[in-house]
Amino acid sequence: MKPSPAIAMMRQPERLWAIPAVHGLVHRLLPVADAIAARLEPGDAVVFLGNLIGDVGGDEAADVAATLDLALALRRRTLAMPGARACDVAFLRGTQEEMWTKLEQLHYAQSPGHVLRWMMQRGLAGTIAAYGGAGAVSEGERAVRDGPVAIARWTTTLRQALRARPGHVEWLAAIRRAALSEDGRLLAVHHGVDTTKPLDLQGDSFWWGGSTAFEAIAEPYNGIERFVRGFDRNHPGVVDQAFTLTVDAGCGFGGPLLAVLLDARGQLLDVVEG
Repeated sequence: MKPSPAIAMMRQPERLWAIPAVHGLVHRLLPVADAIAARLEPGDAVVFLGNLIGDVGGDEAADVAATLDLALALRRRTLAMPGARACDVAFLRGTQEEMWTKLEQLHYAQSPGHVLRWMMQRGLAGTIAAYGGAGAVSEGERAVRDGPVAIARWTTTLRQALRARPGHVEWLAAIRRAALSEDGRLLAVHHGVDTTKPLDLQGDSFWWGGSTAFEAIAEPYNGIERFVRGFDRNHPGVVDQAFTLTVDAGCGFGGPLLAVLLDARGQLLDVVEG
């Protein structure tokens, strides 16, 4: 199978570390990243399953920029292993990354005020504040009242702040819709996959969820035999089924961050908690 360029192709890993939605909680990611870094072996790969950024408004304080700094540090640690390649680390697009990238097109929206409020209510406000400062949200609200030129000026300021953080703009350019193992048997996604559509025609099914219930997948799809995701709206923890693996204990919603270690076929070997 030859995937779309929007899908990361992972070199066949000996082991795969999968990190689910973090939602900007750097203090949750820190013990997980430390545990993974201490146990890395040559041939390991790491995939971040989307929603690394964002602040969903729970009781724990989010720090989006610091979270991304830590994730990039783990990437560097992984790529420092003997024989490592750039494809051994993948960052996937979740709903938070999707909203952040779409913010640059806000000045084209017919109802930019409505769109901005919708995105901020779903976690984007924390990312905006991370790069624009405490007043950035208010500045955005003023910009949508003042029109397209003001909106474009505001989003340009946020983009410049992103560029000021080493590696952050490169991360944004590198996020992919999904990640596929080299043998085509394992697919890592943020939230869902629509098994009625070809892999390169999924659209936003990977992060918003497709018509196929993820946990109902009970047979191979286009040669894929194992499906791994890092976000479930019910936050059930680790749910390991014959074809699917869900990893989401509710980080950002009052629960811990659980990362998993998988073998080359995607079978669960261990769980790491932060």
